[in-house]
Amino acid sequence: MRQAGRCLPEYRALKEKHSFLELVRTPELAAEVTLQPIERFGFDAAILFSDILIVPEAMGQGYAFRESGGIQMEFPVRSSSDIARLDASRISERLSYVGEALALVAANLHSERALIGFAGSPWTLANYMIEGSGSREWTRAQALRRENPRLFHSLMEKITDAVIETLKIQIAAGVDAVQIFDSCGGVLAHSDFEDGSGRWLRKVIDGLDREIPAIVFSKGVRCWPDLVDTGASVLGLDAMVDIENVASRLPCDIAVQGNLEPLLLTTQPRVVEFETSRLLRSMRDRPGYIFNLGHGVPPTAKLECIQALVDTVRSFS
Repeated sequence: MRQAGRCLPEYRALKEKHSFLELVRTPELAAEVTLQPIERFGFDAAILFSDILIVPEAMGQGYAFRESGGIQMEFPVRSSSDIARLDASRISERLSYVGEALALVAANLHSERALIGFAGSPWTLANYMIEGSGSREWTRAQALRRENPRLFHSLMEKITDAVIETLKIQIAAGVDAVQIFDSCGGVLAHSDFEDGSGRWLRKVIDGLDREIPAIVFSKGVRCWPDLVDTGASVLGLDAMVDIENVASRLPCDIAVQGNLEPLLLTTQPRVVEFETSRLLRSMRDRPGYIFNLGHGVPPTAKLECIQALVDTVRSFS
């Protein structure tokens, strides 16, 4: 489960000594945080502790966290000269710490559990890069795409190349699958999804030569044929859809991952047990179903609720 570590006391203890970016950039620390949820809960797979914004950072657009909260990019990307400042040719060198962290995690997993790498989708990264920070509205990338499609496409080409290289680093380090988080996919209208995100997701997956399974999680997106066309092996579904209904409309050779409401983990174990069992029963006959949350683990999740989820899944038959 994504971000499963951030509610753990052992993670918070590390955060008292190190900043988030130190944890991400230090292989030994990133490996330790990645393994913490595995050691406590015994999940079937570990997902690398990292951040989607390491890709623009490696391209030359640094970022930081404001003291008041939120992300601040070093500069917004809004012109051809801004795009010219971005360099995707040194991704492998600048993200060498990612491969080092994954090698440490893999050595500790002893091939007993899967290891998952990830990156943000080109569209989602473009939104952060163009806005220059996080946003509630995400309007600037959409405006650039409509008003100056040539400039938008030149930026997307650079980001896409960087995402491909980032995922190849992770594949070379031994991950068993990669997940692409298209967290801003849902801000696009159905008719805009292909040009804004779909075509770039497909280019990323094509660029990986189908070496390992690719999971696409496109939050808020409901144009299922467009998501199928990305070439993903697995589609992650957010908590706002009826997963049984959606799965019945997808090809059986595409696995489905999801989609328990994450906020249930802030309630009570009996509630989690009930809803987890209900979801498992609804997907019992779907080939290739992967149980997961409909998004990341909330920082206020209760440990006893996560344990109840794990126990319910493991005992289900």
